[in-house]
Amino acid sequence: MNIGIFIYPDAEVLDFSGPFEVFSTASRLCDGNKAFSVFLIAEHNAVVSARADYKVLPDYSIKDHPPLDVLVISGGVYTSELENKVVTDWIRDQAQSVKLIATVCTGVFLLAQAVQSLSCKVTTHWEDIPDLRNLFSRLNVVDGVRWVDEGNIVSSGGISAGIDMSLHLVSRLHSDELAEKTAHQMEFFWTKNT
Repeated sequence: MNIGIFIYPDAEVLDFSGPFEVFSTASRLCDGNKAFSVFLIAEHNAVVSARADYKVLPDYSIKDHPPLDVLVISGGVYTSELENKVVTDWIRDQAQSVKLIATVCTGVFLLAQAVQSLSCKVTTHWEDIPDLRNLFSRLNVVDGVRWVDEGNIVSSGGISAGIDMSLHLVSRLHSDELAEKTAHQMEFFWTKNT
């Protein structure tokens, strides 16, 4: 199963590295059967400066990545990406072909901008909930939860909540047993309740 994590300038580091660690650890624990192939995708095949100038080299660009089963959109300083039609068009196209889209933190802003018909229940970082409600009034924005699962759209609160959501996705896409083993291996206390 191909899990592509989208990153961009000023993406929050744990928003993409947390889910990356969850899916890569889960694959390592699958008794030789690689359950997930996880990789980073950016607009271009070039180093991306994430938050605090953390340098990241994506595996693929939006033009050359393998077909995705799951797209994870990381959060961060998203405002310039909202105006990036190349990126929002790509997200819109992916939404029509992937099985599931997950967003971490403010990544939900990019999804809502790209998919104008999106009107489900979502969440984001507590600090950004008022802005999300104001910008996208068609969304049912929920606060006080770690993540929201709406079937093919799953969104999480900020930063470390993306790890909880990713463990939930491992449970959903593979098994609860693998998710539990992954959390234990990562020495992470998995908050299961949404």
